[in-house]
Amino acid sequence: MPQIDYYFAPISPFCYLAGDRLEAIAAKHGATIRYIPLNAPALFPRTGGQVLADRHDSRKTYRIQELRRWSARLGLKLDLQPAHFPVNPAPASYAIIAAAKVGGGDLGGLVQAFPRAVWAEGRNIAEDEVVQEILAAHGFDPKIADKYMLMAAETYMANLEEAVARGVFGVPFYMVGEERLWGQDRLDDLDLYLSGKL
Repeated sequence: MPQIDYYFAPISPFCYLAGDRLEAIAAKHGATIRYIPLNAPALFPRTGGQVLADRHDSRKTYRIQELRRWSARLGLKLDLQPAHFPVNPAPASYAIIAAAKVGGGDLGGLVQAFPRAVWAEGRNIAEDEVVQEILAAHGFDPKIADKYMLMAAETYMANLEEAVARGVFGVPFYMVGEERLWGQDRLDDLDLYLSGKL
């Protein structure tokens, strides 16, 4: 059974645009998904990139156009100037890590819900109440992140180190073994790779 290692950030608009396509691909191929939230702003400068605020205006302009095009193409609502961005991604990441440890709920749905909250629902995912509501909506104890705070914080830091060591440089990033695919626009390639066609 293949395993897809999914490196992502719950504040990324491109992770939001991925929707549930990863889960559909995994189900099609009988693959498991290892969800690995990480601190993307900390990842970029360590792997040759820049945080959004430091990028050249031409890159910022292209990013906005790309988001507009992809949201239209996928039929997903996306606020190009969300009310709560940038926002601290750690609380949502801790919640996802704790939920993955305990299990019992809809982990894929939980992972999708946080970026959707930022980019389509105008919610602040750094607020405890919002995190708890999203956890509960996907079948998890709303206090789970508090119960596993230390473990989640340590895992979150370790996820960043693992990502750097494995050659991850952006999000969303998908790996099957050593096969690397960067971006939600590579999900079709992931499907083809798991089909043995790439």
